[in-house]
Amino acid sequence: MKILGIDTSNLVLSVAVMEEDKLLGEYTTNLKKNHSIRLMPAISLLMEELDVDPTDLTGIAIAHGPGSYTGTRMGVTTAKSMAWSLGIPLVGISSLEAVAGNAPYFPGRVCPMFDARRGQAYASLFENGERVMKDQILLVEPWSEQLASEGTPVLFLGDDVALHRQMIVDKMGTLAVFGPAEWNVPRASYIARIGMEEIKAGRHVEVDTFTPQYLQLAEAESKWLASQGK
Repeated sequence: MKILGIDTSNLVLSVAVMEEDKLLGEYTTNLKKNHSIRLMPAISLLMEELDVDPTDLTGIAIAHGPGSYTGTRMGVTTAKSMAWSLGIPLVGISSLEAVAGNAPYFPGRVCPMFDARRGQAYASLFENGERVMKDQILLVEPWSEQLASEGTPVLFLGDDVALHRQMIVDKMGTLAVFGPAEWNVPRASYIARIGMEEIKAGRHVEVDTFTPQYLQLAEAESKWLASQGK
């Protein structure tokens, strides 16, 4: 089984191909560049280097959000188009889970986090490699206070953690732990591996109806709804 993993849900662009328990190759950048222009060339380059034809793929796994509206939508659209044209299963993986996957053995809790502006963040919580809280959008300050009250060390991961780090430390003190830079970057290899497990278990999605998981409306949508009195 060969699985293509894709993540364009934030600044990171990452693609990987896994075959059973072997990572064949991975391409990852963490730059503010146009994913819509760079994604397909990245996939083509990686698969050409690996001598893998699109018809060799048996599934696709995509980071479906939360994250950038444009980046997430573009990645999901590409994954859906490829899965539909190749007639292979598609699986959506949480973008936050992909970041948490960098530290499955941390002896405490792991909190992946993406900034959502106005003192908010997209966040989740994992312990011993298992999810203990669903993805959600929350206010960082009261969230930090709640974590501090529980008295368990928490490893915060994600490039956007730097925006909230001082406030987190002020609320949590030594209970707040921060990983090295490479742990903050999601890996398409993790997405592909988890996607393979999901496909083997028969838990793939319907390609036609699959949508990104934004967790909140885009600003333009919110303003339009407000203008309609909704």
